Amino acid sequence: MTTQTSTPATAGKPGFQLPKWAGSFGFQIIAALIVGLGLGLLAKYTGSTKANPNALGATLQTIGSSYVSLLQTAVVPLIFTAVVSSISNLRAVSNAARLAWNTLLWFAITSLIAVLIGIGLGVLLQPGAGTGITKQAEYAGKSGDWWAFLVGLFPKNFLGLGASTTVTDGVATTAVSFNVLQILVIAIAVGIAALKVGKAAEPFLNLNASALAVIQKVLWWIIRIAPLGTVGLIGNAVAVYGWDTIGSLGKFTFAIYVGLALVLFVVYPVLVRSHGLSIKQYFSGVWPAVQLAFVSRSSVGTLPLTQRVTERSLGVPRAYASFAVPLGATTKMDGCAAIYPAVSAIFVAQFFGIQLDFTQYLLIALVSVLGSAATAGTTGAVVMLTLTLSTLGLPLAGVGLLLAIDPILDMGRTAVNVAGQALVPTIVAKRQGILDESLYNAPRNGDPFSDDVADADGVDASNVDADGGVPAAAGRELAGAKA
Repeated sequence: MTTQTSTPATAGKPGFQLPKWAGSFGFQIIAALIVGLGLGLLAKYTGSTKANPNALGATLQTIGSSYVSLLQTAVVPLIFTAVVSSISNLRAVSNAARLAWNTLLWFAITSLIAVLIGIGLGVLLQPGAGTGITKQAEYAGKSGDWWAFLVGLFPKNFLGLGASTTVTDGVATTAVSFNVLQILVIAIAVGIAALKVGKAAEPFLNLNASALAVIQKVLWWIIRIAPLGTVGLIGNAVAVYGWDTIGSLGKFTFAIYVGLALVLFVVYPVLVRSHGLSIKQYFSGVWPAVQLAFVSRSSVGTLPLTQRVTERSLGVPRAYASFAVPLGATTKMDGCAAIYPAVSAIFVAQFFGIQLDFTQYLLIALVSVLGSAATAGTTGAVVMLTLTLSTLGLPLAGVGLLLAIDPILDMGRTAVNVAGQALVPTIVAKRQGILDESLYNAPRNGDPFSDDVADADGVDASNVDADGGVPAAAGRELAGAKA
């Protein structure tokens, strides 16, 4: 009798496989950062400038801007369908209003802590004193305005669509933009109306749910190529601005990043731990979104990934996360609307030799806590800064001084924004007893897309845990939340 044997090496497996860590989304982003930095430096030192980029600089600029455009284009329908779907999912919830109130309350609490840190750093480090800058740059961009914010809440059309035309050398160029806050208002109104209509709205809600699933699939494809976008975004930032752009504003930049670090690595961990949750699990869960936010400089552009990690890594129920995270992406900005305007306002006052009193410090805190929504759908931190300066009566010319280093600051600001946008829903879910802690404490594999498949039986793998079971969050009703 002849015995046949086979070796596992010839069982159809490839001869070479990448290590598991090489397929990690986080590793790919870090590798892309390094490659982008190298290419950006190469472009900069081979003569590429913002006005006259060379071939490498133009390529990096095109890759980066194209990737951000893809993200922003897909986000508009995502916000509408996600918010309508989330409101419809809350039909059986008796305490939906309480969840919304608690979300807004914790938005305000964390923003207040962040702005107090910003004020403290501004007073302690004196970033506007002795800069050596003599030119008082003018600022002619868009300014924040309380009345414009209130008027802007009312949509002028169903899509929250706006257009602006500029004429350069006799050539007219029209740019189309979406007001994210208006889209949010429209979606909330449509969702509530669908609930009030009742059974007759079921076909619409089913269509909306289907559209949401399709949009999310397209967004996952876009986010999967984030490493390529990262190369372009970081490379262009280095080639155009360079780290030497910081120059005499080094103390100001240092103050901003110290404030951001304190919020991200001290305040947030304290809040996580005080609610009985693991700090390590929070950071490992939210880190993919923080990385993408850092390179894309867009909270709204990072929204799909932020929502995914909030639901699938941090254990926040989808019905609640799909409402809280889009709301946070437009109104929850601890970096752009708290740390940055606080330190910047004090910088401008010190630069122009204006003494701030206690009342004005209170105004900085008030504007930062209440005014972040006024930046939604606009140019973000710059508009928030003009809103703060206008309220305090400080010269807007100070904004022009800071524009040169704004892209460098915006990376850190946006990363902190996104970390907070995932933190608050997690805290609120924990306090209300609806957080899936088994999912929160589950091991991470570094890939936020690993569960983005369906098995052979058509079961969504996002609802299947490592043992093949269905985690509590997949079928948990929010009606079980504590009153």
